[in-house]
Amino acid sequence: MMAAAIDGPRLEPRSGKAKQLVVFLHGYGADGNDLIALGQEWQSELPDAAFVSPHAPEPCGGAPMGRQWFELTFRNPDERWRGVNAAVPVLQSFLDAELARRALSPDALALVGFSQGTMMALHAGLRRQVAPAAIVGYSGIYVTPESEDGPDLAASEIRSRPPVLLVHGTRDDLIPMQALFASAQLLSAAEVPVEWHLSQGVGHGIDGEGLRHGGQFLARAFAPKR
Repeated sequence: MMAAAIDGPRLEPRSGKAKQLVVFLHGYGADGNDLIALGQEWQSELPDAAFVSPHAPEPCGGAPMGRQWFELTFRNPDERWRGVNAAVPVLQSFLDAELARRALSPDALALVGFSQGTMMALHAGLRRQVAPAAIVGYSGIYVTPESEDGPDLAASEIRSRPPVLLVHGTRDDLIPMQALFASAQLLSAAEVPVEWHLSQGVGHGIDGEGLRHGGQFLARAFAPKR
């Protein structure tokens, strides 16, 4: 059975015509409205960017008013790996359709995820045929299979290597900050260019400093190449 198409709130570019597309991927139990306001924070640095924040395809069992990219029961060690693989086709279809709707090339895309959305951003972005301009992941993790050769298997599926920025709070008790270091190490081993930033004293969320780093990272990624 095919998954239903996804959609969500949009923010038009400040300049009037979109030259880039930034797609926000929300966390477990939230929806697209949770992150779209970040676009307003970044409009001064990214005046030519259109922003969209799709609602994940499934209702969330753990938060009845929210959505999920995939179910989390914590009963199966490979739950995240199975989840990102099951959810990625509908996300890739949405990205392709949104780029076509804006008449933008595939390299004009940036993905910004939070928590479960970061898992999706990394999984989808590294499997795009044409590399996105950038991926920014807040409070998340790079998902690989839970086996000895899991990282190698995941790396073998990588088709593009866009620059990645990982941002994490030092007091995140939901996904500990060690996940940032583990993810950065795995991405580097797979030859994905990765930078990271730790937000001191921040829990499972995004602070002003993390937001500033993300906006500047995207602005650099979208800047014309000389």
